[in-house]
Amino acid sequence: MPDYQNILISRTDAIGDVVLTLPLAGIIKEYFPNSKVFFLGKSYTKDIILLSEHVDGFINWSELENNPINEQIDTIKQYYIDTIIHIFPNKSIAKIAKKAGIKNRIGTAHRTFHWNTCNKLLNFSRKNSDLHEAQLNTKLLKPLGIDRNFSLDELVDYYGFSRVKSLDEKFINLLSKDKFNLILHTKSKGSAREWGLENFKKLIQILPKDKYQIFLSGTEEEGQLFRKHLLGDDHVVDISGTMNLQEFVSFINSADGLIAASTGPLHIAAALGKRALGIYPPIRPMHPGRWKPIGKNADYLVKEKECSDCRLGGACHCMLELTPEMVAAKIQAKG
Repeated sequence: MPDYQNILISRTDAIGDVVLTLPLAGIIKEYFPNSKVFFLGKSYTKDIILLSEHVDGFINWSELENNPINEQIDTIKQYYIDTIIHIFPNKSIAKIAKKAGIKNRIGTAHRTFHWNTCNKLLNFSRKNSDLHEAQLNTKLLKPLGIDRNFSLDELVDYYGFSRVKSLDEKFINLLSKDKFNLILHTKSKGSAREWGLENFKKLIQILPKDKYQIFLSGTEEEGQLFRKHLLGDDHVVDISGTMNLQEFVSFINSADGLIAASTGPLHIAAALGKRALGIYPPIRPMHPGRWKPIGKNADYLVKEKECSDCRLGGACHCMLELTPEMVAAKIQAKG
């Protein structure tokens, strides 16, 4: 097997996508323990990427993308990359990688711009596959000689999220020592179908106050949307807009569980081994078969039916049919 020294994983989209890509770094290190693994991502995913002990360096595409192409090429050359894996296809990055002289350029053949920029093409379709996103990502390792069908249980062991910072004392004091500390991440910033604030309100009412300390997370803007609906009880704490991403990761790591739609925080909680419960629509490709959280204590709820009624927009009735009682039963069975 050839020896790969400096490998660059490129994924410049959202947090959840990045979380499900990070097991690749662990797999690469298992096969090539002397290699260095770099990750090309956006600024807002940096703190997630650097959680992994398998990632040796981060290259910030948010800083690079508007630079002159010669500067972009020079920056990439500084890392002596011999292999790039285009997990999330990006035409500009593909061109830069070729012009920077990267020897092995891996990408999917389904993007026509890869035909001229990649020399290791793989012919598989994400859109029509029954595999999970994390499993699909591993298919791009085949040119490295890593040709395995990884189970989701196996992939959990490759996260390597050992670099979580200690939680600041002001946030530690919010956590209960006697109750299950449960984070409800009610919104998705439009990245996923949502369960609805009314359902979360009923869930809060159902869960026993003497057993659950509940935290409402989100951005400040999201907090403005849910505060008037969900606050009022002493055991419900609003933490929206109070933490940066690194602090929020530490808070998730110190809590016991998290409930959300298919969002970044759900995947973070799953990767950290927390009780992560995702609420999903059955519509493809948003369904849990493709995007469910993977972790030792991760689970999901979905209406078991074939449906695509919400494809043109509007509320997902299949998600709304998942009752607060069903969600409460699921989390209490695990809690």
